[in-house]
Amino acid sequence: MDRSVAATSLGGVAHDLSLWGLFVQADWVVKLVMVGLLLASVWVWAIVFEKITSIRRANRQADAFEDSFWSGGSLEELYRREGERPAHPIAAVFGAAMQEWHRSAERLRGGSVLAGAGTQERLDRAMTVTMQREMDRLERWMVFLASVGSVAPFIGLFGTVWGIMNSFAAIAGMQNTNLAVVAPGIAEALFATAIGLVAAIPAVLAYNKISTDLSRFAGRLEGFASEFGAILSRQTEAVAAGGSAEPEPVAAAE
Repeated sequence: MDRSVAATSLGGVAHDLSLWGLFVQADWVVKLVMVGLLLASVWVWAIVFEKITSIRRANRQADAFEDSFWSGGSLEELYRREGERPAHPIAAVFGAAMQEWHRSAERLRGGSVLAGAGTQERLDRAMTVTMQREMDRLERWMVFLASVGSVAPFIGLFGTVWGIMNSFAAIAGMQNTNLAVVAPGIAEALFATAIGLVAAIPAVLAYNKISTDLSRFAGRLEGFASEFGAILSRQTEAVAAGGSAEPEPVAAAE
């Protein structure tokens, strides 16, 4: 069914009440509002697609990495394969810890308890800084989603208020309050609010969903860092007691 409706005012001007007609006939300020909101909506969907894809990929890569980590293989080999040039967040955390371990291991030989405690503190700091950097990268553009979700309705409302003001000014000039005169201008104005809601609602829903997924992934990184930190803590004590400076392989039983 054709959704285009034509209404004729007493002044003899035809008003196209289709979506395109409402946009074309709107005031230039309202048009700018509509265009800006439409561009924001497109950018919101681009961000949503990119974030969902990135989080899923990061989880798949973390699954594969943890399988290798807990397989009992050489940590040095795993570091050379994935930690030296990490391609995903959990490998970056692992690589940062191993890099700090290599810097400190030789100093620990025959070192005191205080030296071991200092090494553990540096390891924890290295993993914490790396986790924060990786999460900052994953959370990029989340502020934009939150901003669109909270501000877009008000921008649309501004366009609506501006359009209604112009409509009332036109009504006063024509000195006619017939519905055929009032309705087209008000419809054009309300269209801006509708576009604002179209941009804001997906942004809010996506922000909540993606924020939850990011929080879960951050918890996963923190869990791995805690487990690996405990493993390196035991290795620190072993090296301080004269053991090997190479971290021993670990298995899931640990």
